[in-house]
Amino acid sequence: MKNKKILILAITILLIILGTIGFIVKKTQKEDRKYEIERVSEYKYFVIKENGYYGVINTKGNKIIESKYIDVKIPNPEKAVFICYEENSTKVLNDKNEEIFKEYENVEPLRLKNILSDLMYEKSALKYSKNGKYGIIDFNGKKLTNPIYEDIDTFQYKEGELLVKQNDKYGVINIKGKTLVEIRYDKIESDKHYETENGYMRSGYIVCNKTENGYRYGYINVDGQKTIETKYNDLYRILEINSDDIYIICAENGKYGLIRNGKLEIDNLYQSLIYSQSSDSIIALKGKKSGVISKNGDIIVPFDYDEIDIVGEIIYANKTDGSVKIFDINGKEMNINSNEAIVDVEGTNYKIHIQTIQGKTVYKIYKEKKPITQKEYTYIQYLFDNYFIVSDLNGKLGIIDDNENTKIQYNYSSIQQIENTKMIQAVNDENVTEIYSSKISKISELQNAILENNNRYIKLYNDSEIKYITKEEKEVNNTELFNENKIFAKKQNNKWGFVDAKGNSVVDYKYEKVTEINKYGFAGIKEKGKWGVIDSEGKILVEPKYEIKSNEPIFIGEYYQVIYGDGEIYYTK
Repeated sequence: MKNKKILILAITILLIILGTIGFIVKKTQKEDRKYEIERVSEYKYFVIKENGYYGVINTKGNKIIESKYIDVKIPNPEKAVFICYEENSTKVLNDKNEEIFKEYENVEPLRLKNILSDLMYEKSALKYSKNGKYGIIDFNGKKLTNPIYEDIDTFQYKEGELLVKQNDKYGVINIKGKTLVEIRYDKIESDKHYETENGYMRSGYIVCNKTENGYRYGYINVDGQKTIETKYNDLYRILEINSDDIYIICAENGKYGLIRNGKLEIDNLYQSLIYSQSSDSIIALKGKKSGVISKNGDIIVPFDYDEIDIVGEIIYANKTDGSVKIFDINGKEMNINSNEAIVDVEGTNYKIHIQTIQGKTVYKIYKEKKPITQKEYTYIQYLFDNYFIVSDLNGKLGIIDDNENTKIQYNYSSIQQIENTKMIQAVNDENVTEIYSSKISKISELQNAILENNNRYIKLYNDSEIKYITKEEKEVNNTELFNENKIFAKKQNNKWGFVDAKGNSVVDYKYEKVTEINKYGFAGIKEKGKWGVIDSEGKILVEPKYEIKSNEPIFIGEYYQVIYGDGEIYYTK
């Protein structure tokens, strides 16, 4: 009996130890999967181009790498790591023009995919090679992986992750060199799930292997768990469902089903499955007939129809004889006109009813099942709060509130909310742009204006005038907005010059156009159609000689900015 107790105790201790070890291993594996995408808050270095060759300058416009290379890449403009290409070799230089990372061969940046920006490279890792194989290092030259891969490339959509190849198979590692997806697949792609806060970071992996019967697809979630075996003919995630649950539509032997978090919710019985976000249901084709089912397979509208259309929360079930039945999202038949659609305004208790009568389309706003508009509108779009953009019978746009009070008259050809603000941009037929606050009060206006939306302010300008509006919805002058500057652009007698904060003239009023002193300490001056450069003290660095098409060129020292078609930039003179 005593020996039995000792045995039981020993087994118990062993299980506890094994459990603890398992917990530690899982925790370590989870930590290994984590990575942080480096953010660039301040540009310190810029590529220049002179006489067809490339070099590097700093924020003062001082040349720190001579323009003698056939190309130069700066993967992270905060770090002094410059990839310099010569005819038959590549070298990496720092800001002292010293060669670094000499112990590695062919160090190169890793270009991101699906990026249209000057920040188009991985900002934490670089690729190197040895004996025909590849590995990665960080920007301090620390080796993150040995050169063991046949190829390394960035992983589509997912910055911070790399597609690696070994023995003709693919896997995924992160920028720390840790494995995220084992190297055992013929193809791997992101499921393209996107979140506002995290971007594509929490998207999973659609994996694929080639078999005698063609390609077969499976799924690995963001934690590295293979939740769907590699056996389906087709497989894709429903991107419109923004929740922690992962819904995958999959095809097996030509029939479609639905998998939720790795579990088959809807059997593979259908010729097609199409998710409707507005009704949170699925249009399904079974044989030659269409119906509507829920995400767990319950029938909402029976398979008696030749075509199904869902507009907002209304389901239109059509037959080839022209008859139409209308259902709500719960499958209850509705007694409404088949020419009417009801669109739910997400996040509110408003609904927009759209009805076509004798060829004329009329919009109405409903709240809590009651109409709150009496007039006839040919267009209605929810704006924010209790405001709506509407169009009258003459096709002009205005704004009303939910009591149908006119807040902005119907005088405009275009009205839109300014991105990342609650301010409104309205343009009339005379091409006057008006800016309104979130309370629908006019802040500013300018004819033939170009609107530029910056982080701190809105810039409204034309050939002769510039206006600034803060994100706090207040029009300010340049001395308030750029209070760290010493001089400020000012127009007098139809000519531009610069004054100090007290209004004293620093640069004479003799230019056709100027720019404000930028964050690097330089501004443009335009005369006889050509641009020159001054510094933050008003000293002329370059007399007007550059022929630049931009209305607002950016200068650093003697150099002006040029943007490639793909978003990459360099400076030149």
